[in-house]
Amino acid sequence: MPKPLRVVLADDERPARRFLANLLETFPDVSLVGEAGNGHEALEVIERTHPHLVLLDLQMPELGGLDTARLLKAGVAPAIAFVTAYDEFAVQAFELNAVDYLLKPVERERLAETLTRVRDRARDDDNERVRELTAASAAIDTATRRAYLERIPVRRRDEVVILPVRQLASITAEGELLHLTTVGNERYTISHRLHALESKLDPRRFVRLSRGTLAALDQIQRVSPMPGGTFQVTLANGQTLQVSRIQSRALRDTLLRL
Repeated sequence: MPKPLRVVLADDERPARRFLANLLETFPDVSLVGEAGNGHEALEVIERTHPHLVLLDLQMPELGGLDTARLLKAGVAPAIAFVTAYDEFAVQAFELNAVDYLLKPVERERLAETLTRVRDRARDDDNERVRELTAASAAIDTATRRAYLERIPVRRRDEVVILPVRQLASITAEGELLHLTTVGNERYTISHRLHALESKLDPRRFVRLSRGTLAALDQIQRVSPMPGGTFQVTLANGQTLQVSRIQSRALRDTLLRL
């Protein structure tokens, strides 16, 4: 009997992970050896468990599926299947470059195809997998290059306010709501997912401070060290925002270096 196929899955949404884990349990020749709720956790789990296959959610906050795959250390090159809810450009790029993908909600028959493909390609060397992933990443970067959002419609009572993105100072998530604070300290609320809105904003203008917070880079006036190696930022409108430990490292490596 062949050895079980070792699988790691990474998705920031717990129900999505549970759904995939339940599907994997229906395959007797598959062993789920690790789960991760974000890209950084995924890297640690992959390096610790050495899986044959990683199911990576394409749209994860802070570190998406593509960036996670790019950061895998040399010599750690499992087969990768990206899981995506809606990115048709990504699907086309993966198809053209032989990198596997699964559309949400994942169907058992389609997952079975992925598992079979991984077994069939077990003899592929690491260099070939890296070449395929690099080609797919470049294709996605080209295909998804599009105009970024410039205005956000906000419903307020019986009217719709058109809020220019350039007036935004910060965006904070609270459950299914997003609170938009302007440079003039006006506050608006919309119903939207943070990482969905983030994907439409110019990454050169906004920086993620934590799982639930974005800030306009040109509005950051002060960065104050906090206990535990984290930071607090103060915006030009006086708003103070906490920076997570993960994003504090990112700020230290980018914003705080000449």
